[in-house]
Amino acid sequence: MFNEYCYNGLSFLFLQKFKKTLTFYFMRSSILVFVIFALLSFRTNAQVTPRIENQKDTSNNRTPAKTRLIFQLEHESGGELKFNERSKQTLEDSYYSGLNFRVGFQTQFQDSLKSIYHEIYNYPIYGVGIYSSTFGQEHLGQPFAFYGFVAIPIKPKVNSRWNFNYRIALGLSGRFNPYNEQENPFNLLIGSKNNVFIDFGLQANYRLSQKFQIGTGVAFHHFSNGALALPNTGINLLPLSLSLSYTPSSKPFDFRKRTVPKMEETEELHFNYAFGFKQIDREHDGQYFKSTLGAYYSKHFGYKWRLGAGMDAFYSASGNDEKVAGDKAGKFSALFSYGPAFYIDHVLNSRLYINGNIGVYLHRNKFNGESTPVYLRAGVRYKVYKDFFAGVSIKAHGGKADFIEWTTGYGFKLGKKRATPTSN
Repeated sequence: MFNEYCYNGLSFLFLQKFKKTLTFYFMRSSILVFVIFALLSFRTNAQVTPRIENQKDTSNNRTPAKTRLIFQLEHESGGELKFNERSKQTLEDSYYSGLNFRVGFQTQFQDSLKSIYHEIYNYPIYGVGIYSSTFGQEHLGQPFAFYGFVAIPIKPKVNSRWNFNYRIALGLSGRFNPYNEQENPFNLLIGSKNNVFIDFGLQANYRLSQKFQIGTGVAFHHFSNGALALPNTGINLLPLSLSLSYTPSSKPFDFRKRTVPKMEETEELHFNYAFGFKQIDREHDGQYFKSTLGAYYSKHFGYKWRLGAGMDAFYSASGNDEKVAGDKAGKFSALFSYGPAFYIDHVLNSRLYINGNIGVYLHRNKFNGESTPVYLRAGVRYKVYKDFFAGVSIKAHGGKADFIEWTTGYGFKLGKKRATPTSN
């Protein structure tokens, strides 16, 4: 009897460890693959949304432009956001300092003849970055990250020495020293070594010469694991930065623009399925399977935005566990929740877009981690093939993550309507 008990206990621990390792491996590989696909969208979106040419376009203008490479080294510091007691305790006597090295390639006027989105977004910069940092505290670790980014210029001028841009980045971080009750009880914010890295930035640059420019900026960083492992309060930073950028080409950048053609406003009906895992609380060390089934109607409002509404249904395997759901364990109402939601897409190009939702539960279960009546979603999606898409999102309640959704789906075009010209 004792041997059987030990065997079952060891088997359970092994399965939990194996599932957690597999989940982190999947998270790492999925984000890296997604970043690669997002970067490839710069080259492939021309085949999806062709530029509508006018009579002034000549064969010479159609000559492909050489890739404009940009290398940037950036140092950032300060800005630790301490929203609660856990943050204040964990980040006490710490000081944040980080380095970013980015390699980007910028679209040009010739590219806009193939895809209108290059021109609409003022010829954005797509690239990858490597990040390394320290908090000066052993219990936090020395995090690093690998990420993909897009930097979008703000009202660029041809002969100006000044230029401005805003940046969106997504990647995977590692080398955190996670919470452990015995070995590391001082980190009350992060329960895993590997975490999602989210970055939003605003930057101003001054051109010293045709090849060099210096810059300064402010950024917002967020690290979390989407409740894969607790605690998951997350780390939030608002650092200031100084940067040096180098462009091998000394040729002046071509910011020319032409009249943005009319677009066909498309109404869509899209269905998506997502799945992930969640640790309910520290008393239950295991991770529970969660999934989402969604159906949404949306409509284009110009090239940049798509708005709509729909419905989500959620499944939580923790509803089967008596330790979590109590007497309701196994019942349909304990396993499922649902509600309508507002839908918004910020379209970056014909393949890549940022997705967001604000929803209200018609039915929810607090014991499954659905702590508030309102749920939020923010993520990135990419059209892999025609109208098939894949992506990653964080579903949350207020500022607390529910779980990371690995999403796939398909969109059906319902109708097209000729729109009026769109301004930039």
